[in-house]
Amino acid sequence: MSKIRTGLSAIAREVLEDVQKEAEVIVLNAEREAKGTLKAAKIEADKIYATALVEAAARIEAENKRIQSLSEVEARNRLLETKEELVDAAFEKALIQLKVFASADAYHNYLLKLIEEAVKKIGKRELVIHVNRADKIWLAKKNLLTLSHKLDVDLRLAGETENFIGGCKIQTADEKIVYDNTLENRLEQLKTAIRSEVAKILFAKEGQEDAS
Repeated sequence: MSKIRTGLSAIAREVLEDVQKEAEVIVLNAEREAKGTLKAAKIEADKIYATALVEAAARIEAENKRIQSLSEVEARNRLLETKEELVDAAFEKALIQLKVFASADAYHNYLLKLIEEAVKKIGKRELVIHVNRADKIWLAKKNLLTLSHKLDVDLRLAGETENFIGGCKIQTADEKIVYDNTLENRLEQLKTAIRSEVAKILFAKEGQEDAS
């Protein structure tokens, strides 16, 4: 069962480290433009990560005790379930951190970058931007017009507002092309990548132990 316990430890460590790296990238991008504004948000983010690490360690310890009485097949199945639970738990923590970031003034600069990125990806002149209520109010205050001139495109806000944490969804006027650059979608893409990496780490470690 030692390989199962080792696998659990590797999963928790790798998942939490990758979530922390993504969160740090977001925070650091904004800190370059408003370091002081994000100081409180970063402190809170560090607390969230530390708490997640403690909770993961406790979960691993409890899981280690449970799997000792299971067969190899049962233990392996439980290990895979635990991997998913750890990934989901880590990303719940990341969502909390994103909400903190989205409430900071420096987030607005990041939002403009997300819009610009989406505009360049779509490559069309007439585009409709979907954002949440707070971002719509902020963009309506000349910020969207300034960005339209900068990118040489016709940007307009959608009539309705969305419920996502932050970021944007941009679509062509005919609605045939939609680019989802919301914070939630960017995090979900990272989640898919990390799930694959966690599986590689898990099975690689088990293979090494079997070989030894």
